[in-house]
Amino acid sequence: MKERNQIEAQLHPSHYHVLHKLPPGDSPYVRAKHVQLVDKEPEGAIVLFWKAINAGDRVDSALKDMAVVMKQQDRAEEAIEAIKSFRDRCSKQAQESLDNVLIDLYKKCGRIEEQIQLLKQKLRMIYQGEAFNGKPTKTARSHGKKFQVTVKQETSRILGNLGWAYMQQENYLAAEVVYRKAQIIDPDANKACNLCQCLIKQARYIEARSVLEEVIQGKLPGSGDPKSRNRVKELLQELESEQLISIASTAIGLNAEDTFLAEGLDQLMSQWTSYRSRRLPIFEEISSFRDQLAC
Repeated sequence: MKERNQIEAQLHPSHYHVLHKLPPGDSPYVRAKHVQLVDKEPEGAIVLFWKAINAGDRVDSALKDMAVVMKQQDRAEEAIEAIKSFRDRCSKQAQESLDNVLIDLYKKCGRIEEQIQLLKQKLRMIYQGEAFNGKPTKTARSHGKKFQVTVKQETSRILGNLGWAYMQQENYLAAEVVYRKAQIIDPDANKACNLCQCLIKQARYIEARSVLEEVIQGKLPGSGDPKSRNRVKELLQELESEQLISIASTAIGLNAEDTFLAEGLDQLMSQWTSYRSRRLPIFEEISSFRDQLAC
């Protein structure tokens, strides 16, 4: 460690910032990132992020980064309140990223209904052509690497999150509809397994096994992943242990609010036909489910 510090001390300042993925300069935000990434002191970084926000220094990044560090420190509730209180200081371009952070925070705190409402809001923006600032792709970052995300991928990701949230509420009918939509748009093994789980919970075992067969036969992306294979084994065991005769119960279904997309998508599809440049062709792929939409 001592030798590494000596080598780093000899680096040109610009090389040092690149090595640690730090922004250039010596502002409050840069000092906060240094404490976070180099000194590895999250609580100290939070204090400095607050100073950056109050000083108006890169508020977009400071607020988002502080919320992420707070989540890692089990201070998710504080992070939620911080975003709600200070997001009005952030640019319009930063709002979508802040929403994504909020969704993760709501999930961690078990605030499922708020998570669902925010996911629905993001879907509305996509359906209205307002996401990605009207562009077909956006640049995202994960583990320090940048990559392109399409509207199609983003829609499927949001639907997957929405399906998970409905499952936490034990609203398996709504979760099923959402997962089926997501699979039409961008299918993968993980969502197929979740769909299978929804069907099992509704005692629809034959349909559940049919969905699972696509994963077993390797027809879906991610089918060969160890995590997917383990999940398939668990679901097969659950299917085998369940009785084939379902117990009569009152199912939780789609409420009145959830019909907004069913009506809105019909209108969207008719408008898209006339205004192709403003609408996204992706929604033609899910039109067959417009009478069942759960969001």
